[in-house]
Amino acid sequence: MTRLTPAPPPGKLIDSPPFKVNAKKELANPVLRKNLRFATHTIRAKRRLRVSEVGEEAWQQLRDAAAEIKDRVARHLDTYLLQLEETLTAKGAVVHWARDAAEANQIVVDLVKAKQVQDVVKIKSMVTQEIDLNESLEANGVAAWETDLAELIVQLGHDRPSHILVPAIHRNRSEVREIFLREMGRYGTPAPADLSNDPPVLAAAARTHLRNKFLAAKVAISGGNFAIAETGTLVIVESEGNGRMCLTLPETLISVVGIEKVLPTFDDLEVFLQLLPRSSTAERMNPYTSMWSGITPGDGPQELHVVLVDNGRTQALADEIGRPALRCIRCSACLNICPVYERVGGHAYGSVYPGPIGIALTPQLRGIKSVIDKSLPFACSLCNACADVCPVQIPLPEIIVHNRNRVAEAKQSERRPHLETTAVGAMTWVWKNPKHWEKMLKLAGLSGKALAALRVQSLGPLPPPISAWSNARDLPAPPAQSFREWWKRNREGAQ
Repeated sequence: MTRLTPAPPPGKLIDSPPFKVNAKKELANPVLRKNLRFATHTIRAKRRLRVSEVGEEAWQQLRDAAAEIKDRVARHLDTYLLQLEETLTAKGAVVHWARDAAEANQIVVDLVKAKQVQDVVKIKSMVTQEIDLNESLEANGVAAWETDLAELIVQLGHDRPSHILVPAIHRNRSEVREIFLREMGRYGTPAPADLSNDPPVLAAAARTHLRNKFLAAKVAISGGNFAIAETGTLVIVESEGNGRMCLTLPETLISVVGIEKVLPTFDDLEVFLQLLPRSSTAERMNPYTSMWSGITPGDGPQELHVVLVDNGRTQALADEIGRPALRCIRCSACLNICPVYERVGGHAYGSVYPGPIGIALTPQLRGIKSVIDKSLPFACSLCNACADVCPVQIPLPEIIVHNRNRVAEAKQSERRPHLETTAVGAMTWVWKNPKHWEKMLKLAGLSGKALAALRVQSLGPLPPPISAWSNARDLPAPPAQSFREWWKRNREGAQ
């Protein structure tokens, strides 16, 4: 049996091609588009039903309350984090602080090495994906086994997650069956030779495969949906029970949590436990809601480490417009409603966080540095559907436009010519002076008359570099007569 975690594709996400390159590739995959359309439309319909049960007015009140709680956390994050550390420590936990991914990974690697183990089990966690924890552990000879069914499918498929909530949304049941038959035996208990593609049968094969890993694991790694400052309580919601196994069976539990996940009081949790399940899995409540606070002798893990991760969050906190992105509770409602995501899937974004929240949050966390970060803000039609469904009322389109502005400013600071900045500069010259505008209108009118004589109604294809813009857009021929000319001829003379 191969011991180490199945390796992901070579390179890191930040080295991926930009969105417009990835999107063209994914659009050419009809199976992917069919899988995505079926899954997202199914989740949307179920979510609408669950939200309607609450009632429009009550649902809006919950959204308002959640946004207010998260904004209060942002205003006093330093205070609540120190309170969280104090309450966790008082209950026997050890709190670690990590400024970035490298520090967080090193803390976890050192903790695992100190236990002299070569395998750990993991609960589905976005922050550990964000910091590439599995890859860091593997580089140090430790196999991190994903126990969430969808994450297991992705891991055994030598793939990457494409959705925050449903990482294997791009796979159908027949593809999952082939992955299980081909890969499970290499990394543990093999799938039955007569395995069908029936979902309960596939889930049973996954449980059998994971059972020995749960029983043998000495160390588990989790994330955290919420961390309550008042009581020192960490909270995870899940649908399968694998998380509960990780939280109770191993001797040591390492919880890696983003600093924005803190809630002030236990009462605040009530709001989010109504919003999150309805917005994510379209359930009234999650099948498993697990809470843990410190150490209880003789019951559960006897050593708890909590790693509080910044990794760009204080940078986002300092941005007044981008700050609301930190309200995100990772429900994926914005992905499920997004027309762009539905057609290209999560892999096109080149980001751990795909879809509208990824477009808004990733450049906030990483800055506008790589080609991925510069391309993400333009992977959006600004239809506003994401803001309408967001349970914590993140103004996603506003943040996305803000990120576009940051990309434009970054281009200007490079002090080298760009087609876009050159074009904007030319238009600025035209619009700043009425005489310049008059001359451009006359020139456009002459062009329009010439094209009308030739019976040309639209322009294209245009030569490079303008072709990069015009190939995907209809560009009508300029009118033979401007509005000003029409006004002078038909209105001014009549008055």
